[in-house]
Amino acid sequence: MFKKKIFRQQQFKFMILNLLAFTIIFAIFGIIIFSQVQNTLYSKTDEELSSFKNKIADHFSGEIKSPMPNNGVDPTGPPNRRQKNPNPRIMVVEWSEEGQILNKDEIGTLLYENYLYDYQLDKTNIDQVTMTRIHDLYDFRYILIEDTNEGDEIAYTQLMINVDPEQLILNNFGKLIIICSVIFIVLSISASYFLSKKMMTPIIHSWNKQAEFVENASHELRTPLTIIQNKLELLLTAPQEKIASKFENIALSLAETRRLSKLTSDLLTLARADSAETQLVKQKIHVDSFIRNVCVPYSEIAESQDKHFWLNLNSDIQIEADEVRLHQLLVILLDNALKYTGENDSIGVKTYLEEQRIVLEVSDTGIGIKEENRKQIFERFYREDKARTRESGGVGLGLSIAQWIVEQHNGTIKAIPNHSKGTTFKVKLPK
Repeated sequence: MFKKKIFRQQQFKFMILNLLAFTIIFAIFGIIIFSQVQNTLYSKTDEELSSFKNKIADHFSGEIKSPMPNNGVDPTGPPNRRQKNPNPRIMVVEWSEEGQILNKDEIGTLLYENYLYDYQLDKTNIDQVTMTRIHDLYDFRYILIEDTNEGDEIAYTQLMINVDPEQLILNNFGKLIIICSVIFIVLSISASYFLSKKMMTPIIHSWNKQAEFVENASHELRTPLTIIQNKLELLLTAPQEKIASKFENIALSLAETRRLSKLTSDLLTLARADSAETQLVKQKIHVDSFIRNVCVPYSEIAESQDKHFWLNLNSDIQIEADEVRLHQLLVILLDNALKYTGENDSIGVKTYLEEQRIVLEVSDTGIGIKEENRKQIFERFYREDKARTRESGGVGLGLSIAQWIVEQHNGTIKAIPNHSKGTTFKVKLPK
C-alpha cells in the first residue's frame, strides 16, 4: 500500500512537470506567433505614416493637405503627382500650442464630430508611432510631429490612420489562440498522464527488481548463516569432544562458509556492474590457446565423473578482451555444464568465426532448459529447479554475471537447445 502511494505521488509529479513544460512551450509559441502577426499587420500602416512624415519634413509640396477623395488620386493630374499622394486612410490633424485643432474644415464636419470633437492632444510620444483608441470604439495609429515653422499657429501636426480592420483581425486571432490554448491544455493533461505512466514503468520495474534482489539476497545469505550458527552452537555444547568426532559439523560449516563467500563475491560483482564501477582491462588474447588452458582442469573433473569432455577449436586469432573476466565467463558456463549433466553425458567447447565475429559454444547433453524458461535464466537469482540448484550449490547469479561480462565486451549470449538433448550456450564476441 505504501509502495503504491509513493508511485502515485511520483507519477503525479511527473504529470505536473510534463504539463508545465507543454504549457510553457505553447505559451511561448503563441506569444511569438501573435507578436509576428501583430507586427506584420501594422508594418504597412507604420510604413505609410513614416513615409508621409518624411514628406512633411522635406516640405516638398509646401502646405500639406488631408488626402483627397477618390482614393487620393487626381485623375487629371500627372502620373508622378498621383504616385506621391498618401494613403487616403491617413488623416492630418493640426494642433495649436494650447491643444486646439486648427484644420477642422479640412478634416470635415462629419469626421470631426464623430472622432475628434473631444479628443485631447498627447505630447508624450513625439516622432514615434503610437496606438490610441477614440471613444473606446475606434483604433488609430499616429505620429505626432513638432512644427518648426514660426510663421503660423501650427505647433504640432498629427498623422492618424484608422486600424480597425487590423485590430479586428488581431482580436479574432487572439480569441483563436485562447481557444487553441484551452484545447491544448486538455490534450496536454491527457498526454502528461500517458507520459507519466510511461516514465514510471521503468522506475516501477527497477523498484520491483531491487526489492526482489534484496529479498533473494537476504534469503540466500540467511540460509548459510543459520547453518553455520547452528553447527557452531552444537560444537559449544560439547567443548571436550575431539575434532575427529565433530568432523561432519566442521566440514558442513566450512562448506557453507565457502558458499557464503562466493555469494558475497557475486553480489559485489553485480553491484559494481550496476554502478558502472568495474572497468575492463583489455589485452590481446589468443582465443584457442586461452580456452584450451582454461578447459584443462574441467576435462579432468569430467573424466573423474565419467563424463566425456571434447574440444573443437577453430579460432586461431587474437582478440582484445579482459582475460580475468573471460576466464570467469568460461568457468561459469563450464560449472553449469558439469552441474547439470550425469554419467556418460558429454560436455564440449567449440569456437569458430561467423560474420566477422568469434563464436564460443559451450554444449552439454544434460537435463536441458525448458523453452518457456530460456528468456529468464539470465535474471538474477532465477533457478529453474530451485531444489536441484541448491543441492549443487548454485544461487542463480552465475548466468547474470556471464551476461554482464559478454555485454561489456560488446557481445551477445543466448541459450539454445541441443539437437539431441541438453543446452548450448552461444557467445558471440567482436574480433
